[in-house]
Amino acid sequence: MEKEYNRKKAIDYAYKWALDRNPKYYNYDNLGGDCTNFVSQCIFEGSKIMNYSKNFGWYYINANNKSPSWTGVEFLYNYLTRNSTLGPIGIKTSKNNVEEGDIIQLSFDNRIFSHSLFITKIVGESIYVATHTDDNLNKALNLYNYKDIRFIHIEKVLV
Repeated sequence: MEKEYNRKKAIDYAYKWALDRNPKYYNYDNLGGDCTNFVSQCIFEGSKIMNYSKNFGWYYINANNKSPSWTGVEFLYNYLTRNSTLGPIGIKTSKNNVEEGDIIQLSFDNRIFSHSLFITKIVGESIYVATHTDDNLNKALNLYNYKDIRFIHIEKVLV
């Protein structure tokens, strides 16, 4: 069974917490960064379903009991694009096919993707994002200096 990803709730969450920290979640700024943790929080607000599978899940219980996909850039990408059981489903897509509430990941060295961003607004060809670690709300994507980029469209939520 599936349900629609609630983009409005995900975006509202991003607006509320992009420049602050939700006390329900640990702040990983000093442990490699909080960007993917924040993006996962946004996605969770729009999906309201976690996947507690130990090996391939996507969940957060506390700072020390979470899936790698909750906070890891590559792990989140792999979870979203390979998940077939429970929770949000995403597909790698082009810039032209993303919507507000979707995800962007950046590589600064052309080797590994190391930063996750949440799309808050699209105006014409311009994309604006929210992110943690380097906290921003509605920062224009074209202000980032990156070597590679990938876009992830959240298609649906499996329940």
